[in-house]
Amino acid sequence: MKSLFRYLRSDVSSGVVVFFVALPLCLGIALASGAPLFAGIIAGIVGGIVVGSLSGSALGVSGPAAGLAVIVFKSIEKLGTWEVFLLAVLIAGIIQFIMGLAKLGVIAYFFPSSVIKGMLTGIGLIIILKQVPHALGYNKDYEGNVGFKQLNDENTISALPGAVSDLLNLISPGALIITLVSLTILLFWEIVLIKKHKIFKVLQGPLVAVTAGVFFNYLFSLGSGDLRLGSDQVVSLPVADGFVDFFNQFMLPDFSRIADWEVYVTGFTIAIVASLETLLCVEATDKLDPEKRITSTNQELKAQGIGNIVSGFIGGLPITQVIVRSTANISFGARTKLSTIVHGILLLVCALLIPRILNMIPLATLACILIVVGCKLAKPSLFKEMYKLGWSQFIPFMVTVIGVVFTDLLQGIAIGMVVAIFYILRNNFRNPFYMIEYNHEKGREYNIILSEEVSFLNKGSILQMLNHVPVNARVVIDGRNSRVIDHDVVEIINNFKTRADVKNIELEVIGIDNKKLT
Repeated sequence: MKSLFRYLRSDVSSGVVVFFVALPLCLGIALASGAPLFAGIIAGIVGGIVVGSLSGSALGVSGPAAGLAVIVFKSIEKLGTWEVFLLAVLIAGIIQFIMGLAKLGVIAYFFPSSVIKGMLTGIGLIIILKQVPHALGYNKDYEGNVGFKQLNDENTISALPGAVSDLLNLISPGALIITLVSLTILLFWEIVLIKKHKIFKVLQGPLVAVTAGVFFNYLFSLGSGDLRLGSDQVVSLPVADGFVDFFNQFMLPDFSRIADWEVYVTGFTIAIVASLETLLCVEATDKLDPEKRITSTNQELKAQGIGNIVSGFIGGLPITQVIVRSTANISFGARTKLSTIVHGILLLVCALLIPRILNMIPLATLACILIVVGCKLAKPSLFKEMYKLGWSQFIPFMVTVIGVVFTDLLQGIAIGMVVAIFYILRNNFRNPFYMIEYNHEKGREYNIILSEEVSFLNKGSILQMLNHVPVNARVVIDGRNSRVIDHDVVEIINNFKTRADVKNIELEVIGIDNKKLT
């Protein structure tokens, strides 16, 4: 407990920033999911307080995920009512908890670093692309799905011309002014002030930007001109009339459909997708952690499972660990998981006590905060760094970036994994042995030392190498270092032995016996 409060100032400050980032995301994702708006707030509260307390991740932030928006939207439509869908969320949480007990979190370790970094960069580019219209006052489709294709048959790129076209006719000067002020504060804080004095590390730039945004919004609201912001250009949090009305917004699942097979299919689907997104986010967050701490993925699955059980039971959206909020958490100085708990507490307290004040925050200011986060994820130096590592790292990285931007998170990662696996197989194909060649009294001698494991994937390169051995050569095939040699490879060596006499090749085979056959 003492270690949790060790970095109290930086964690509380970062938690406040994450709260401001999470608030519109919770509402936007609920809207895109076809769910009650308050369901997004509930999921944010549970993700912050419940999952944040139980998780082993020091810097990961959990809440409603945009990547699940399409699944949620279609599932509510298929199951018929929101209350039945909540039952599916509860079941998904039970499945996730069982996955954690079964130690299935190991899946996360099979994703290459190049794919994880590509995912982060692609998400950074998406954040920037999606926030630019909102920074200019265009809030027709706030957030939506963090992917290329949207619910309205638009996509990330095709939506931009429409936004620009609308902005030419319906540009919001007020939002534009707030954006310029907010970006100036954020960049000046990041580049200049934070290096000048410690107080600017405690008092974070996003907090000042949000305060300035509220001030300008209030100032513009006093007039009736073009600077006045519309209702779709500010945070829109449900306002309850007292405690009773607030708690009436919580809903229970419809347990009358507990025997419905469709509910279990939906729950299983949510559990698998949410678990995969969580595990990928855990891997990415650990890479961004300045202290390079390693999160227990099995503990994370159990924490997410309990979170979804609670969220489903009280009327919230499905929860995953989410990269945008986790990245913002890291970027603005979080040191322990206290920051994510603080953001959950703030969501609860503010939704209960001061929703009207929160509803004065311009979306343009929040968009600026996210644009800065996106720029940190997709910084040009990372492209240069990956290029220097060689094609086997750079190409899977770039393919993942392009895939995430032009499809969606999971499809982009799948495409990147296919390319990464190709390079793994290619390297495995090319490195089943090494050969030492030198002169022999009767000609050339080739010492071929097989690697520790020689699979059927290697038989092509071994066959090609043996076919190029010249006449009158001496060949030594040494398998003493090999733990496993595939039967297909042994067969190729035996066939070469049969043909060796024809080319007057002297062959010696060492260390290949029946114990090493597979």
